[in-house]
Amino acid sequence: MTVDRGPIAILAGAGQLPELMADRVRRTGRDCRVLAFRGFADAALRKKADAVVDLLDVKRALACLQAWRPSAVTLAGGLRRPRPSAVLNAFSAFRNREELSDLMGRGDDQLLRGVVRLLEEKGMPVVGVLDLAPDLLAPAGVQSARAPDARDRSAIETGLRLLRDLSPYDVGQAAVVAGERVLAIEGPEGTDRMLARVRAAGRASMWRRTAAGGVLVKVPKEGQDLRVDLPAIGPRTVAWAAKAGLDGIAVASGRTLIVDRDETVRVCDRRGLFLVGIDLASLEPSSAQDHAA
Repeated sequence: MTVDRGPIAILAGAGQLPELMADRVRRTGRDCRVLAFRGFADAALRKKADAVVDLLDVKRALACLQAWRPSAVTLAGGLRRPRPSAVLNAFSAFRNREELSDLMGRGDDQLLRGVVRLLEEKGMPVVGVLDLAPDLLAPAGVQSARAPDARDRSAIETGLRLLRDLSPYDVGQAAVVAGERVLAIEGPEGTDRMLARVRAAGRASMWRRTAAGGVLVKVPKEGQDLRVDLPAIGPRTVAWAAKAGLDGIAVASGRTLIVDRDETVRVCDRRGLFLVGIDLASLEPSSAQDHAA
């Protein structure tokens, strides 16, 4: 997507991504404005931001954006889903209450789509990492010194089938699989806490002694709006995967953000894990095993 008029507005949550995005935008010579969410964006970023607002101060956030007249808006960084009552109160001036209640009941994807629609109705196109910083996305193929073996490839195939079949239910983007056995599915708690569950389960059962290993498989849900909800991993993900006793990580190439890719690969190599990008666009579910490595 070509964006060539007005600034790019970054709605900044937690983590490194907002600054990475701002850096990439400015390198292209484009103007960039940062609207940081209080309680989520890092303190250093809040000090440099063009505006800082509460997550549910929708009126002020829209006023800032409309004053900037951005050519596009991007959402970057982690945000915790607020209480349903808070969302209903914050958005009631802009959305029908029945519609909001329906969105809240349908999961994160539907809620994010509602936010995107609101922004676009106000004349602000929404873009994502794919449009502004594609170099931050996972490349295809093995990225680490270690490569997945036959057992790992079987686990990747199982994980891909599982996550594809779960897509209509708007659950998480990740699962942990050992061989053909599903050890965990990501829920609202996020990837790191899912890996902590796997670690705890391994300590408390015979699994670690009888079926050690496993693979973290992380891919977007089918139909997911990648502009606002892109799967992501980073060095911390690798550290948690290692603590959980996993053998490696498989992600969707071109559709998964790798925060600090060089360090992520270094941590993989130091911990003895593999990292592989799977090209979902050219991969039939039945042939996942043939292409995973």
